[in-house]
Amino acid sequence: MKTLKLITLGIVMLFATNSIHAQISVNLHLGTAPSWGPAGYDSANYYYLPDIEAYYDIRESQFIYLNKGTWIRSKSLPRQYRNYDLNSGYKVVLNDYHGSRPYTNFRSNRVQYHKGYQGSPQRTIGNNRAEHGNNDNRGNNGDRGGRGNNGRGNDKH
Repeated sequence: MKTLKLITLGIVMLFATNSIHAQISVNLHLGTAPSWGPAGYDSANYYYLPDIEAYYDIRESQFIYLNKGTWIRSKSLPRQYRNYDLNSGYKVVLNDYHGSRPYTNFRSNRVQYHKGYQGSPQRTIGNNRAEHGNNDNRGNNGDRGGRGNNGRGNDKH
């Protein structure tokens, strides 16, 4: 009888441990890529946006841009970029940077990925422009109908 109670207790603890692990795994993946992000890069933490010389923090859903010599984090882009189309603008996926200040590499990123830079063709995660409406600089716009967006590739820097 005592052995049966121990076996039952062991089984209950095993299931409880698996449930706790599953909850932890779900909670650790809070930051999801925006609909305008390039498809196929689930493990990236940052994008560099060469056309506007800014970064996007995927985990925090924040843009990081330079304003009067200071790096600013914001949920939206500054006013001068309110009409910038995040979906069609090129995104450099920063796979090899894992810190909290991607702008420490700004000088080299700015030279390597100049304004107007176009690497491998990109396909965005989102695909329905009508579903999301116009760009509101919060990453809620959809695909531009496939112009130059037919590949999955991207520079992995």
